[in-house]
Amino acid sequence: MPRQIKLFGLGASRPLAEAIAAGLGLPLAALEEREFEDGEHKARPLESVRDTDVYVVHSLYADEQYSAEDKLCRLLFFLATVRDHGAARVTAVAPYLCYARKDRRTQPLDPLGTRYVAQLFEAVGVDRVLTLEVHNPAAFANAFRCGADNLEAHAAMAARLAPKLGGDDVVVLSPDTGGFKRAEAFRHHLTDVLGRPVALGLMEKWRSGGVVSGRALYADVAGCDVVVVDDLVSTGTTLLRAAHAARDAGARSVHAVASHGLFTGDATSALADPVLASLLVTDSVPPFRLKGSGALRRLEVLPVAPLFVQAIRRDTPGMRV
Repeated sequence: MPRQIKLFGLGASRPLAEAIAAGLGLPLAALEEREFEDGEHKARPLESVRDTDVYVVHSLYADEQYSAEDKLCRLLFFLATVRDHGAARVTAVAPYLCYARKDRRTQPLDPLGTRYVAQLFEAVGVDRVLTLEVHNPAAFANAFRCGADNLEAHAAMAARLAPKLGGDDVVVLSPDTGGFKRAEAFRHHLTDVLGRPVALGLMEKWRSGGVVSGRALYADVAGCDVVVVDDLVSTGTTLLRAAHAARDAGARSVHAVASHGLFTGDATSALADPVLASLLVTDSVPPFRLKGSGALRRLEVLPVAPLFVQAIRRDTPGMRV
């Protein structure tokens, strides 16, 4: 007999948890979150979790109130708590997974953040981690010894973007070599949606001492609608470099697609640049840093709750609520 499912949402991720719960047709489980004067915290479920499948939603991005480390600690403590109180299976739902960018050693004595985060989840007894569009899917899969699923938003994002691409010729452009496979995957989905061939291109990018350089463009984009595809937008510099290079090479328009919109640093002014016709991100990270910015006029946000609803339903056939 299928076990009962209970879904919890921590902190700022509660609205996303509510959307996932609504899609599953179950109520969001009750919990208490309490702050202590010295900055410590306490979180506990307010209903029994014994012999249930527990899902805990917490997207691990820094915001005005908490750092990524704060959120990671809170999530780990709550996961350990429900495990201690008899949950049959525990799944961490982290649409944005912090430290996923540091997945390989590029300098002597470099850390491996992805692997260390995986070890923390495993240490508190998590059975599965469910996330969205990590920086390096292969490194993510290899880092975890518990279950680890990386959901893709490419199909939904391609369907949302397609009506904006009016021309016959479309080129999907990776802004660096590391994202080439990601761009190729998006190209396949966009080809299916448009029903016609879509070309693939690459932008040169070098990073040394925090300085980004390289302007070579390996694609024929003259007269084409160009779609720059990346996993996340931080300051927006990488997207703008690729967009300007494409327009300088004769592109008719440039659109950008990224799963996670962090919008840090000077992103508000960078993304207001009219070189970008549109920017599509998901709500794995709400665009709170763009409040009042001109970039909001060309920004479109795709809800990710349906993707997690589908994943949870696949994982729990015949689910009980």
